[in-house]
Amino acid sequence: MSFRFVHAADLHLDSPFKGIGSVDPALGKTLQQATFRTFENIVSLCLSEAVDALVVAGDVYDGADRSLGAQIAFRDGLLRLADASIRTFVTHGNHDPLDGWGASLDFPDLVHRFGPAVETAALETRDGEHVAIHGFSYPRRVVLENVAANFAADPRADINLGVLHCTVGTQPGHDPYAPCSLADLVAAGMDYWALGHVHERQVLRAAKPAVVYPGNPQGRHLKERGERGVYLVELEPDREPTLDFHAVDAVRWERVQLAIDEMATEQDLLDAMVRSGIQLAAAADGRMVMASICITGEGPLHETLRREGVSTDLTDYANGEFGARDLRVYFTGIEDSTRPAEGLDDGGEFAAEVLREAEALLANPGEEVELALNEILDNVALRSLQRPGEEELMEIVERARVLAIDSLREAAS
Repeated sequence: MSFRFVHAADLHLDSPFKGIGSVDPALGKTLQQATFRTFENIVSLCLSEAVDALVVAGDVYDGADRSLGAQIAFRDGLLRLADASIRTFVTHGNHDPLDGWGASLDFPDLVHRFGPAVETAALETRDGEHVAIHGFSYPRRVVLENVAANFAADPRADINLGVLHCTVGTQPGHDPYAPCSLADLVAAGMDYWALGHVHERQVLRAAKPAVVYPGNPQGRHLKERGERGVYLVELEPDREPTLDFHAVDAVRWERVQLAIDEMATEQDLLDAMVRSGIQLAAAADGRMVMASICITGEGPLHETLRREGVSTDLTDYANGEFGARDLRVYFTGIEDSTRPAEGLDDGGEFAAEVLREAEALLANPGEEVELALNEILDNVALRSLQRPGEEELMEIVERARVLAIDSLREAAS
């Protein structure tokens, strides 16, 4: 006696993938279709698992002025589910609010789209469980009130499910829409919270209630790396939920790290790049893999990588090899984080000071980095800039250190 459903969020159907298409039109088309193919994978999962419902927690579409093609594709997928007697419950988020343009399409009767106020839909499972599904759609793009405070479980239902596109606590990189705390969600009395908005998979609470972000099922750029998917959830009264993650992404984004410390020649680096691509293809289970390369370490190849055009030539060679081997891997570019083979004593003025400060920050991350960042962003002219995370800031500091070393080497030669 249970309620089984697939929890998806942030489909972002028809999300644009800019840049790659101008270099490789065929690859650009593959990326443009990725969100649609991912949604097809979600529908196929629902059908193969014979679930009771699909629950979509906001941002079905990438923009308020959603394309007609995206709306038709979504409707057609839900028709396939309805033909198998699978219900769908949909909320709209900040990317596709209710005041955006919507085509007049006929959706199946088994689809429930939540409105601009918290409301409840009822479902009876094949096993006879009575489920109350509570949801809310954004009436407009920006919702800053605590919507979670308006949710309340139905005591008559066997199972209560909340569906909300929101920000729980602090979520770096995401606007604080419909902000709430974990305590707010617990207080509502749900058995499960199907959340959306945050693109990284997170289980904030495992039970009583389970509070889950599945993340977006299709990464859209290099910052959304790794496998992406949805949760297959099973809820049963008086038992802890079963959460089973399923990867459904059509294209996967990855970041490869290669160290030059043990490499003596350019051929060594070329061979290492090709090997890494082969490994990516083997792990991707037939998916297309888009990968950036971060080259680290110290050695003679540092000077090679500084030469104009070398990074482009390296990726062109690797991508050519992948094509010849029928590997679905594409290297988007190289991030050079290498260091010279030998360090330098402090000398000079500005470059030496940058070197000293960078090495001090790298040796004492955390509070020292936070203090440095606060000092920078206190500048009135910079207050509108998006605040970088600690990992991103440390990458900037490391790059500054390498540039300072190069500058001192050139001054000494």
